Amino acid sequence: MILYPAIDLKDGACVRLQQGDMQRATVFNDDPAAQAQQFAAAGCTWIHVVDLNGAFAGKPVNADAVCSIVAATDCQVQLGGGVRDMATIENWLERGVSRVILGTAAVKQPDLVRQACRSHPGHIAVGIDAKGGRVAVEGWAEESEMTATELAARFEDAGVAAIVYTDIDRDGVLTGPNVAATAALADATATPVIASGGVASLDDLQRLKDAPGRGIAGVISGRALYEGRLDLTPALALLDGS
Repeated sequence: MILYPAIDLKDGACVRLQQGDMQRATVFNDDPAAQAQQFAAAGCTWIHVVDLNGAFAGKPVNADAVCSIVAATDCQVQLGGGVRDMATIENWLERGVSRVILGTAAVKQPDLVRQACRSHPGHIAVGIDAKGGRVAVEGWAEESEMTATELAARFEDAGVAAIVYTDIDRDGVLTGPNVAATAALADATATPVIASGGVASLDDLQRLKDAPGRGIAGVISGRALYEGRLDLTPALALLDGS
């Protein structure tokens, strides 16, 4: 299982939100590149980056910060937030982002997801953010009528590299991940599923790793890392099985 430390960008700084609320943001580091270097030094191979301003604006906002993260380490970067068209996808890939996450576009522009997967195989992920079991879009400001499983099924044959599944109710509040819902989604699709939201301890990572069924491919952690509740060294060792 891959551990993806999270860098959420708001106004150029690394922050964490509580339940997706931009008014409940805590700044943890005003130097995203330095934060990325800390993660790389601990042994991380991937970094999960979200342009929070971009998610609400519908276009990239924190481009300079993202580029600084990409340039700072050899880690692969997966990026979401404000990606709504092919030009933006291609721009990010050209700038060194390894995987682009499509969230709102997956609900509102499914043809874009399919086109992107055909043009850039292995480099496109779908972000499924659920609140009360329903998919939320536009920076989590809107709820749709679609369930996470329904959205995953829409792209079962599209060639999506991964699904990033976030339980919004647990995001940033350190109450533990929704293991059951994440494992159920992983069982419902052949696409690798990455868990996000609520991770607070090594025990949480163990529960995700031990989830029954097809298995969960990765996990994203943010606040627990920044607040020192989760130490990267034992976390990486646990997920590597060592």
